[in-house]
Amino acid sequence: MGEWDAWLGRELVQSDTLDPALARRWCATFDLVPPADGIIPQGIHLCLCTPEAPQAALGQDGHPARENSPASFFPPIPLPRRMWAASDIAFIAPIRVGAAIERTSRIASIAEKEGSTGKLVFVEVEHSTSADRAVAIREKQTLVYRDAMPADAPLSPPPAGDGSFDPSGWDADCTITPDPRLLFRYSALTFNTHRIHYDLPYARDVERYRGLVVHGPLMASLLLQMAARVLGEHTVKTFAFRAVRPAIADEPLHLAMSRTDDGFELGAFASDGRQCVKASATL
Repeated sequence: MGEWDAWLGRELVQSDTLDPALARRWCATFDLVPPADGIIPQGIHLCLCTPEAPQAALGQDGHPARENSPASFFPPIPLPRRMWAASDIAFIAPIRVGAAIERTSRIASIAEKEGSTGKLVFVEVEHSTSADRAVAIREKQTLVYRDAMPADAPLSPPPAGDGSFDPSGWDADCTITPDPRLLFRYSALTFNTHRIHYDLPYARDVERYRGLVVHGPLMASLLLQMAARVLGEHTVKTFAFRAVRPAIADEPLHLAMSRTDDGFELGAFASDGRQCVKASATL
């Protein structure tokens, strides 16, 4: 028996509505024109059924606190640092403005491992998101919990080196510089109070990041929008992404995409060529 076996299979059901104001704010954040047909581009589901923990129930890092109680969806893993490590998404149907949303989330697995920086606990959550009672999105999300960083740990990631991103091996690429305004807006859209995205002293002094950290799902959303520009809206059937290393606000981020034998490879890279996100897509 594992320490957190009681949480395996635990479910959480949330309801929401893709109202016009949220759709407009999401499009404005990415400089997109709201579609005339009301069908919002892929990635909007990441802003629906967001955490709604009361202010008093937030932990030091800004995430909802985890408790050893039947009311706590996530297990009380004592490791203080939490990150969104990966997602595997299946797009089944588009989501239209005004749709009634229901998302059922289920704890699928909990695995404890030992990494180079200490103990790690991986939690896999399966999400099924319906729009107007029809399944629209299925997603398997992987969260990772990590030990606290020593107060004198080197800041991560290291400053950009002498290398550079080489776009010649990719079919399409573009460059964006995510600044704190974009991070703040995305945190607001997703009701994400994780302090590494907006609280520089906390990000630097407590979690030992070199600056504000760009959200993994934000980079995934930008890659999905690149795919839409190249391939057309709502053509992606599956999309998987994995965080490789942090991307830092106010630094150039290179997005790239190429066709492969079985779909498409996508990635987000720092200015010196170090990869921040690996992704793949099928049509």
